[in-house]
Amino acid sequence: MLDTGFWITSGAILLLLVMSAFFSGSETALTAASRGKLRSQSDKGSRGATTALAITEDNERLIGSVLLGNNLVNILATSLATALFTRLLGDSGVALATLVMTLLVLIFAEVLPKTYAITNAEAAAALVARPIAFVITVLSPVVSAVRALVRLLLSVFGVRTDPDSHILAVREEIAGALQLGHSEGVVEKEDKDRILGALDLSDRAVEEIMLHRSKIEMINVDDAPGDILSQLLESRYTRLPLYRDDPENIIGVVHAKDLLRAMDKLSRGPEASEDALEKFNVLDVSMKPYFVPETTPLDDQMREFLRRRTHFALVVDEYGSLQGLITLEDILEEIVGEITDEFDVDAEHPIRKTDDGAYLVEGGMTIRDLNRATEWNMPDEEANTVAGLVIHEAQMIPTQGQVFSFHGFRFEVVQRKDNRITKLKIRPL
Repeated sequence: MLDTGFWITSGAILLLLVMSAFFSGSETALTAASRGKLRSQSDKGSRGATTALAITEDNERLIGSVLLGNNLVNILATSLATALFTRLLGDSGVALATLVMTLLVLIFAEVLPKTYAITNAEAAAALVARPIAFVITVLSPVVSAVRALVRLLLSVFGVRTDPDSHILAVREEIAGALQLGHSEGVVEKEDKDRILGALDLSDRAVEEIMLHRSKIEMINVDDAPGDILSQLLESRYTRLPLYRDDPENIIGVVHAKDLLRAMDKLSRGPEASEDALEKFNVLDVSMKPYFVPETTPLDDQMREFLRRRTHFALVVDEYGSLQGLITLEDILEEIVGEITDEFDVDAEHPIRKTDDGAYLVEGGMTIRDLNRATEWNMPDEEANTVAGLVIHEAQMIPTQGQVFSFHGFRFEVVQRKDNRITKLKIRPL
């Protein structure tokens, strides 16, 4: 019974198992390999990595070709084994062939190659890229027909496929990798926050981080020059908006350095005189105000700041009413965190932990900043600030001392000024 045909069939089965292992390992390696690492290897001259990047551009075609080749060799190997065992043992050989081939395929054609591939994904992907590229080319007509049939069947059930959808998932992949790295202690929290902050700029609008108009410090152009100078010297800001009659009527922006330079010229220059100083008009050294819509994405606004070479903009709503102001520093703080200088060191921090484990939080603090500082996941879809979230959920303006519980947190109103919640005490439930 162990004639030449037996050995040829056995050799064919062995060869097919090797090919099955190749296809299984290739699929795992090419889908698990990091495209960033492959790109790095490709830039260093690895032709295998370059080919791997090219064939993984179309994952649907790649997986279709690999699965087609894998199924072909597995089915053929099982058929040959069934014929071989039936020849040796009769009808009982079918069951034995099924058992033996299941074990061989599971161990040597699935678990073993996939374990190796997942452990050495980039190296394995670069190694198998060229042979798989040849397989894709050979099987391309069949795979294209199968893809068309699959999409037709899916469309019957209302499912639409997007071959470029993986491009949209890049941000989610980066965010997921950062969260995983942080949970495993590989990525520092500050590094994670910076990268995620940069990625989030396109999803956030100016209105979310602007300084509200109630907190804007302004100068009345009709004030005496001496009063204007005193106000500017006492201010912690270097740029202040100028208004006339009504704070809504912004007619300019003055820089402290420009004003001081002009005042110094009138008081100590060749044309210095007390009369000239009293007639000084602050509008002569002011800049035109720069207005932006409150719905402008932060990444667009940052690019506009850089293009205009300015750091200061006034925010208006759809009706042209003043809503607040935003600076380039505000946007940068969304990436690198709070930026302080010699005028900020004594400022009260917007969040402070109490002895009982709760947090005292300023009502105007954004939910995003609170989440970054505490590692919480408080929702920010309905409101930008903590106070806004409490008002939204309570459907009222709470009074001092009121307590609410929602989203897994306990909120206590500690301070209220007029209709604004200025301080809250928050504790996770």
